[in-house]
Amino acid sequence: MRSHRRSGDAPGTLAAAPLGLAGASPRRRGATRWCDTEPDPRWHRRWQRRMRHSLGLRLIILFLALALAISMTFLFGMQRALGMGWRDVIKPLVADYVDRLAGDLGSPPDIQRAQALTARLPLSIEIDGPVVHWRSPTARPALLEEHPHELLIRTTADGHRIRFGLDTQAWMQRPRMIGWMTLTVLLMLTALAWKLAHHLFGPLKEIGAGVERFGRGDFSQPIQLRRHDELGELAEQVNTMAADLSSMLDAKRALLLAISHELRSPLTRARLNAELVPEGPERDALLRDLAEMRDLITSLLESERLAQPHAALQREPTDLAVLVAGLQAGPFIGKALAVDLPPDLPSADVDRTRLGLLLRNLIDNALRHATDASAPPELQARFADGVLTLSVRDHGPGVPADVLARLAEPFYRADAARQRATGGVGLGLYLCRLIAQAHGGSLQFESAQPGLKVVLRMPWGSARAPKA
Repeated sequence: MRSHRRSGDAPGTLAAAPLGLAGASPRRRGATRWCDTEPDPRWHRRWQRRMRHSLGLRLIILFLALALAISMTFLFGMQRALGMGWRDVIKPLVADYVDRLAGDLGSPPDIQRAQALTARLPLSIEIDGPVVHWRSPTARPALLEEHPHELLIRTTADGHRIRFGLDTQAWMQRPRMIGWMTLTVLLMLTALAWKLAHHLFGPLKEIGAGVERFGRGDFSQPIQLRRHDELGELAEQVNTMAADLSSMLDAKRALLLAISHELRSPLTRARLNAELVPEGPERDALLRDLAEMRDLITSLLESERLAQPHAALQREPTDLAVLVAGLQAGPFIGKALAVDLPPDLPSADVDRTRLGLLLRNLIDNALRHATDASAPPELQARFADGVLTLSVRDHGPGVPADVLARLAEPFYRADAARQRATGGVGLGLYLCRLIAQAHGGSLQFESAQPGLKVVLRMPWGSARAPKA
């Protein structure tokens, strides 16, 4: 059984999902609007993505957590240190002072002295006894009931019970003011730390933009060296690497041009000499071998150019119908080919020469394996949402399903014997895949039963940046 000589790409798909699906709501039609009663969970995912991405934000949070941990540890330690000995030191002093205050009130307690005492000191006094029943205006019964400490309670000789307390109403607002001021200072310090971190890591954006330019093959603008710290050294090293890469690429281009010139010249002379050989099978075989060598060199050079991420395309407005008609009237004149193109297909800015090479390779591959097929190869194109889907199908024997993933590998052929009758050297479909990727598209291989179907998907419209 004769099999295809196909070289194929690992199945790849172009992200051409219908518009609106990416932002579609997960709610079913008619379902309850959960966002009206529950918080939107997307903010949590956005915060997590920003946390993972922003190094400065993580540093700020780390600094705040460290400051909070240090403050809590210090306060806890000081509280423990002061709390262990205050009773032994302060309690006798407080007891002696309370005794003096109770003695100043007299026995029975004098209300006028108590009023003068509460007016002079932030104290609250409550007197309860057989003769005097009095409570200062600042005394709060709830507070006195909650803290009936014996250290602040005295009983006079005539049976009056005096309870002292601190008047916290006068200075209760001050801690609140201090707390708000502390919070304001903390927020200002956090904003200052954020600005400082943003300044420290500012060169990372320039380095990232420079690396992106270098990845596209644009080495004309190096990264600006604005700092002399570690990030400045990193930018300088990236610039050095970019200069080395640019030199290597220039040397590679020069080598490709040299190979093209040095190999094509002797091939041209050999072909001229072969033309002088008398006609016969030997002359035809020699010319065929020279043509194959020429095509091999051309394919190798073209594949080497397109294999680079920064492959330059000569884009120009191209009409696909005109391009296909030119192939039918040129290399495939007289060949049976069923063409189905939409009449309203717009023109697109693509590399006309390389797109023509892609179509020529796909059609030639289909014709080669459709010699004894019941139907001619089919070329069909569809256009939707700015994406062109073009398929070329033959009705030949096809290829096994286990080799579809390898069809566009360089020099890969499905037939183990690698006979010339079943194909070339295995670079045709490899070049097709490179051309599709250079235009931002993809190439897929499917079993058509019978035959093989090659599907090309690529952006089709105004000029687009090639996919790296």
